[in-house]
Amino acid sequence: MRSWLKFVWVPFVGALSVSAVAAPHLTQQECHSYPFVKPAHEVTHADLIRELKELEAVGYEPNEDNENYPADIEAAQQRLADVYRSDCLPQHTAAAVTFPANSD
Repeated sequence: MRSWLKFVWVPFVGALSVSAVAAPHLTQQECHSYPFVKPAHEVTHADLIRELKELEAVGYEPNEDNENYPADIEAAQQRLADVYRSDCLPQHTAAAVTFPANSD
């Protein structure tokens, strides 16, 4: 392999590996807790902080002068729902949820 190609190819493959590992994944405990499952108890401050951290993990950036609110948090909630479908639902169920049948 040419030496210049090694300098291009190796960092590229490394970046792909890091991005795959850095993608958020939910644990089984997270799959069965708030905000994905309605809690039997009142929502606690800790529940809200955990939800905020999960939203931030998929790209939400809370700040005071947010001109894109509520569109940005809704987009993050959708991305988090996609992560939930990917990590928590069986693949055949996730596919059904992703592409619902059109009744028209």
